[in-house]
Amino acid sequence: MSDATRFIRKLAYANLLANDRLHQAVAALEPGEFEAPRTSFFPSLVATLNHILIIDWFYVDALAGGDLGPRAWENRIPFPEQPALRAAQAQSDRRLLALCRTLTPEDLAKPVRVHRTGRIQVERCDDLLSHLFQHQTHHRGQAHAMLSGTSIKPPQLDEFIVADDAASRTDVLQRLGLSEAEVMDLDR
Repeated sequence: MSDATRFIRKLAYANLLANDRLHQAVAALEPGEFEAPRTSFFPSLVATLNHILIIDWFYVDALAGGDLGPRAWENRIPFPEQPALRAAQAQSDRRLLALCRTLTPEDLAKPVRVHRTGRIQVERCDDLLSHLFQHQTHHRGQAHAMLSGTSIKPPQLDEFIVADDAASRTDVLQRLGLSEAEVMDLDR
């Protein structure tokens, strides 16, 4: 395995773990807090977390060779209830992780066709993945900030890449049925 594919896999694992931890916190909100108006790019936690999922669908489909394109966001809030949204996000994250685990160094340089409204955008696979992971991080940060105005303390979301943080991620690994060796990519 190359350093580049290892790095992409680690980002996919970190994405899965961070989304799970964020959704775990959101699941503990008081009634009405998930939907309550908030100050951010999107006006609520429900809108922000649905946006993350929708854009994941859009890009993961393109990375897998699909043509979903703008149909991904025909329904801006496909999951108004948190449990269903959490399950859908986990499914999307697992799909992205599975895709990343199959990538070769040659795959990272291949063009990906992204179906946009009225045009096809073509980007390198690694560039598109970088964009997707950045998008996730950006909007998770917004959701994290929104949690500060709720009954729930925002969770730690940034300790999923380095070995020294192993003790900090045992809760998520156990919940997701993953091992430390998988996340650190030691069981190639």
